[in-house]
Amino acid sequence: MAFVRNLLSSTRYLIIIAVAGTFLSALTLIIYGGISVVQQITHTILDGAVSAKGAKSLALGFIENADLFLVATALYIMSLGLYELFIDDTIKLPEWLIIHNLDDLKSKLIGVIVVVMAVIFLGHVVKWHGETEILYLGGAIGIVVAGLTYFTGQKKKGKYEEKH
Repeated sequence: MAFVRNLLSSTRYLIIIAVAGTFLSALTLIIYGGISVVQQITHTILDGAVSAKGAKSLALGFIENADLFLVATALYIMSLGLYELFIDDTIKLPEWLIIHNLDDLKSKLIGVIVVVMAVIFLGHVVKWHGETEILYLGGAIGIVVAGLTYFTGQKKKGKYEEKH
């Protein structure tokens, strides 16, 4: 019985695979995004042509890079959260990043997901040429955000009721 208990207890270290995978994914996206920003700035400076179309293209590129950085941030938070939950909960993190359970991790990820969806929508708005499809995209994002808001609200409500 003790062998089974020790075996099951040590399998939590398998999560290190997920921690490493999400961390490397975040790192790769951050490096790629950084290189992309430098390339966009360099391309803009070397072209030397300033125009409304060029500004719109540059803004769109930066918005797309912001989206990359936000996804990288979500992956990084997931990596830290899984590490903190399964491997070592004594790592030094800012107060807002301390994760005590899976609900805390989901909450933080939901916040980043909402921002990513907003940035994606903003990218479509910048490219928009009057098509009505943007209304469907905005409506779909609104429904997802409303659902996530309801979900997190119910979780918080449940925690409040449990404590009192």
